[in-house]
Amino acid sequence: MDIATRVWNHKWKIDPIVRSLIDTDFYKLLMCQSVFRNNRDTQVTFSLINRSTDIPLARLIDEGELREQLDHIRSLSLTRGESTWMRGNTFYGKRQMFRPDFMDWFENLSLPPYHLERVGDQYELTFEGAWPEVMLWEIPALAVLMELRGRAVLNDMGRFELQVLYARAMTKLWEKVGHLRDVPDLRIADFGTRRRHSFLWQDWCVQAMTEGLGRRFTGTSNCLIAKNRDLEAIGTNAHELPMVYAAMAPDDAALSRAPYDVLADWHEEHEGNLRIILPDTFGTDGFLRNAPDWLAGWTGMRIDSGDPATGAERAIRWWQQRGEDPRDKLVIFSDGLDVDKILELHKQFLGRVRVSFGWGTLLTNDFRGLTPDDRLAPFSLVCKAISANGNPTVKLSDNPRKAMGPADQIARYKRVFDVGTQQEFEVVV
Repeated sequence: MDIATRVWNHKWKIDPIVRSLIDTDFYKLLMCQSVFRNNRDTQVTFSLINRSTDIPLARLIDEGELREQLDHIRSLSLTRGESTWMRGNTFYGKRQMFRPDFMDWFENLSLPPYHLERVGDQYELTFEGAWPEVMLWEIPALAVLMELRGRAVLNDMGRFELQVLYARAMTKLWEKVGHLRDVPDLRIADFGTRRRHSFLWQDWCVQAMTEGLGRRFTGTSNCLIAKNRDLEAIGTNAHELPMVYAAMAPDDAALSRAPYDVLADWHEEHEGNLRIILPDTFGTDGFLRNAPDWLAGWTGMRIDSGDPATGAERAIRWWQQRGEDPRDKLVIFSDGLDVDKILELHKQFLGRVRVSFGWGTLLTNDFRGLTPDDRLAPFSLVCKAISANGNPTVKLSDNPRKAMGPADQIARYKRVFDVGTQQEFEVVV
């Protein structure tokens, strides 16, 4: 694949940014099935949030081109081959992971309408409707905005300049792979769909990881790439579930139970390596302090905010206090990772837990230092559920810089979940 030439040809609109409904993360499909089963009539609003306000998306990206890409996504439906892959493949050792009633619904789905408005130098992009439908906008919406911003920069480059740019980016990634190649017992997966440079680049990165790391590379979160490259589709659940469950809670008592109600529903559907706790939505300390005993029997925990080493040490202590052997547990690191941090965490926790890494933006979008003024450096863009049945959602995280929601509700959640003083960390991406 000559990526530079394909990028040059983007000027003639050869490649749509999102080309399939399964060009999304595996956890989205797993969560969508859970929502379809338990909360299909819940009305949810998602909104694009650009944390990097210094990136003026509305000045960089033409509104007509953005609408064209979003409208194209609305025209997509599941193909016969994609349906066969989902219905017949084995995921996490289980056949028919996706139930027939869910597949019947998904095969007839087209994504619902969107609302797009320019506000100053940013775009306000929202999606409203039934939860299982609108939730599937999150990943493609992010991918479109990230790639259109990249195309705006690349559009000013000539063909040879593009060839040199991608040659340097390929070299940069291959050097990272070289640092990881001989690490004993390494387990690492691609988690880079949501803020990738482009689909073609993510696909190239996955192929490079496959060749360079062999069995150390465990798979990709991107379902379309997993299908096309015959790789494992990797993913479990995300903050969206407890955020929406909590927003629907009628009082403080129900609010305090909401994170565990989510996992009780998940427990009924999944087993093994899909039973991974994500504890930081409303603060990890309070979550673990009040967690029911049955959660200690789950397979592992994903560390996604705050200091990752502190989070892993906290998990180890919690398992020990609950009579579990941490060496049997899986810890997945997935926040702001790059090679140095991966090597540091792997060395610190190997043998103490089963260590795994979900490598995201700095795998699939590390063009830092490759363009003048660093115009292709990744930035922090998210698409989050902001309300459920008319009630605002909240996320606290273990990093207060990632907190979101109305100020009065953030204060309420901190009180209910007994969140004390939190240390701030830079939000890398």
